[in-house]
Amino acid sequence: MSWLILVLAGLLEIVWALGLKTTDGFTRPLPSVITVVAIVASLWLLGTAARTLPIGTAYAVWVGIGVVGSTLGGIVLFGEPVSAARLALLALLAAAIVGLKATA
Repeated sequence: MSWLILVLAGLLEIVWALGLKTTDGFTRPLPSVITVVAIVASLWLLGTAARTLPIGTAYAVWVGIGVVGSTLGGIVLFGEPVSAARLALLALLAAAIVGLKATA
């Protein structure tokens, strides 16, 4: 169950990371509220998962999910730059996340 909670925390990290771009410096109310709620929920879920998972593993997986998801989201939603090297490095990061799960 802790891994499911951690994955949900990582998905919410993607929401708030991408949400930061849409808040325009927290000047737009609805995107700002969604972003803040996602931040709080993501951190709460990370803390909940870390009760039973090693903190180093939990934090690395949480950050990794957020990095991969927000980078891909930025490419798809905001037209951010994409290259073969960037995608290859994201694949390595995803492999590291799977590796951490497999060894915890």
